[in-house]
Amino acid sequence: MTKESAQEYVPVNRLAMSVINNNNHVDMFLQNESGEPQCHDPVRRIINPRSYDDLLMVADAIRSQLGSKADVEIGIICGSGLGPIGDQVEDPTVLPYEKIPGFPSVKVVGHKGNLIFGHIAGRKVVCMQGRFHPYEHNMDLALCAFPVRVMHQLGIKRLVVSNAAGGVNPKFKYGDLMLIKDHIFLPGLAGFSPLVGLNDSRFGARFVSVHDAYDKSLRKLAMDIARRQGMQLYEGIYVMCGGPQYESPAEVLMFKTVGADALGMSTCHEVTVAKQCGIKVLGFSLITNIANTDADSAVNVSHEEVLHTAKEAGDRASKFVKDIIRHLPKESL
Repeated sequence: MTKESAQEYVPVNRLAMSVINNNNHVDMFLQNESGEPQCHDPVRRIINPRSYDDLLMVADAIRSQLGSKADVEIGIICGSGLGPIGDQVEDPTVLPYEKIPGFPSVKVVGHKGNLIFGHIAGRKVVCMQGRFHPYEHNMDLALCAFPVRVMHQLGIKRLVVSNAAGGVNPKFKYGDLMLIKDHIFLPGLAGFSPLVGLNDSRFGARFVSVHDAYDKSLRKLAMDIARRQGMQLYEGIYVMCGGPQYESPAEVLMFKTVGADALGMSTCHEVTVAKQCGIKVLGFSLITNIANTDADSAVNVSHEEVLHTAKEAGDRASKFVKDIIRHLPKESL
């Protein structure tokens, strides 16, 4: 019996049991009614995203599969519908999440679920083609930001994060790109920070300053590249909401009042962990819909609309990311 088929018959409140195998790896068993192991998955192990030792094990597991190709300098996280950014990777080696211990599956349409290793413009990169959304994983922000820690262990010093977002700024239209200058991390403010819990000092500081979370020099570089391309590039404040429901008109109006330019359901937890790791971040939002502030209007946002807009703007976003990576100063890595 596979783990997937077993899960279909296990009540939702059934606990998973962890045991240590001979290699000191944590293996997963699903309990039956009597509390005995019902099913064992030898590949996908339970990983504690708050354990530094588990982090090292996952990084080693990736290196054991890829060898020197796992040594990278730049990480990329693709937002909804922006998976084609991964198509820019030259000489790619694709590692599905299913082959990475502790990586959960990705179910959101528009997220493929791969780590892609290779080169972009001569630089060694790893591209996360599909992220872990908190609303899929019981708001476990540490788990959802865990890939950032893994990429850091593999060597990244720079991280390019992208997302699909709803536009709040009245200047924005479908398909616009917005550099993220700062963020409002609503789940983090509500106690769902990826840093919550006992802190292992090997991860970094207990109390992390998120000033300059989106590196000023990288933002200037991106603006210069956009100017050379003749591309309109805005800069603004991104708000991360919990999702998966879209924001109500009243909520959009509230965010607009406090200075938000774009709304989404990702990114801030990843950037917070990157900041703790000492990674410099460049973030941008692709405006895939315009947030509505009129409760009496019949405007409805759908994920299909988001993916459609992202597909239309995907080539432009991919070229933009490639040019940014080409011009990142090597001497500062």
